[in-house]
Amino acid sequence: MRAVTSFRSTLVRAALGALAGLLAAFMALAVAELVAGLVRPAAGPVTVVGGAVIDRTPAAVKDFAIRTFGENDKIALQLGILAVLALIAVGLGILAVSHRRAGAAGVLLFGVVGAAAALSRPDSTGTGDALPSVAGAVAGALTLYLLATEAAPGLVPDGADGQAGTGAWSRRRFVTAAGVAAVAAASAGALGRYFAGRQGQGAVASRDSLVLPEPASPAPAVPAGVQLKVPGITAFTTPNSDFYRVDTALTVPKVDAGTWRLRIHGRGVARPRTYTLDQLLARPLIERDITLTCVSNEVGGPYIGNARWLGVPLADLLEEAGVRPPSKGGRADQLVARSVDGMTLGSPVEDVMDGRDALLAVGMNGEPLPFDHGFPVRMLVPGLYGYVSACKWIEDIELTTFDAYDPYWVKRRWARRAPIKTQARIDTPKPFARHDAGTVTIAGVAWAQRRGITRVQIRIDDGSWQDADLAAQAGVDTWRQWSYRWNATPGGHHITVRATDGTGQVQTELRTRTIPDGASGRHSVFVTVT
Repeated sequence: MRAVTSFRSTLVRAALGALAGLLAAFMALAVAELVAGLVRPAAGPVTVVGGAVIDRTPAAVKDFAIRTFGENDKIALQLGILAVLALIAVGLGILAVSHRRAGAAGVLLFGVVGAAAALSRPDSTGTGDALPSVAGAVAGALTLYLLATEAAPGLVPDGADGQAGTGAWSRRRFVTAAGVAAVAAASAGALGRYFAGRQGQGAVASRDSLVLPEPASPAPAVPAGVQLKVPGITAFTTPNSDFYRVDTALTVPKVDAGTWRLRIHGRGVARPRTYTLDQLLARPLIERDITLTCVSNEVGGPYIGNARWLGVPLADLLEEAGVRPPSKGGRADQLVARSVDGMTLGSPVEDVMDGRDALLAVGMNGEPLPFDHGFPVRMLVPGLYGYVSACKWIEDIELTTFDAYDPYWVKRRWARRAPIKTQARIDTPKPFARHDAGTVTIAGVAWAQRRGITRVQIRIDDGSWQDADLAAQAGVDTWRQWSYRWNATPGGHHITVRATDGTGQVQTELRTRTIPDGASGRHSVFVTVT
């Protein structure tokens, strides 16, 4: 009987300790988010630790996360961090029932980790960024210590006469204390979200009030016939809400347009400049249809979109600052763009200044940039993968050389220069679709920015290549739709597509990974015809 009682007491101790640990972790995170809401929302512990994890994750693992979770990769990371914290919290809680100081010290140690992560972030504003993690850890440690104190007497058994003994009494006190802790943590978390939201209100208001000027150089009229009337094919223009988002920001920066500044400086800059948004908007703006592609896009993948962008020609700003491309004796061959969250991207100066429509964009599909896509200003360079050209939330442009500086992704073994490869994708039919025998329309998009698409061909199984019908081409910087009417016969069939660009280059069949400079190979789908 004594052994049974002892086992029961051990289970009670473990259960109460686990609950105490979870509540302490909840309190720590809630207080940390409250302080972050008052100091700087981006300094919250989950954000800074998540950012540190992203920075130290091998490129191949990041690529796997994007393939597996898509645009939900950041949510998956945050949930993973919380799950790990929960497991550790349970362990510390069980430890604290017997060793309260040791358990509380474990919570404080995590505060040190969070503070160190906050101070190591490239966008850190100073020691104040450590306050959320430190305050949260102190609150969590105190909570765990107090709850463990209440949980420990719970091992005393109830009275032998059936009346409630000290064990029941102490457990009631624990439940009361746990309830108070849960309410306090929830309240702190709610206040944190409120204050964090208030800090972003200025940015939201500045975007809501922004009226984009008319372009001095409007986009050329889109030719009739760029959009094929084929069910299931991708739209020529991607709505802002559907445009892909791949970046490392766990918290989307909310930048107030009124306080935003852009600095241009560095090697070969004879006249350094700093611009406000109003100064950029007062310049002659150009409007262009440009297709962007992420280097993490697998063959046939979704990380590509086409939009109508409004912005300032980047080459004009550089020329006014005295910058010359290397082909004209310029001292810098790399343009390093820095985001407000510390991200760095490196673009070839020669490409930016060779006459293509490289932009500092302020508008996207007729409205100010969405926050997810870089409000108030982002950079884009047609023909280059996004990781070397499409800096969002940009605030600094430094002219340097490739030998002198490696930006974020190059440090992680991605290529320094990354022109977009010729690719084609089958949008319809979908993989493993089933169709009746007869005419089936195969359709999709192809792209080779800066070169254009001149031919798309389809192969059924091991048959010969057949020319697809091409939609009108809007320009060399946009994708192009295509379709092919197939007389489908019963059975299982592999459909493969390949494109030819404006230089006569046929899309390679050599399959490569996205690392280091973009995937290659030919997209194919398997369908069943009945």
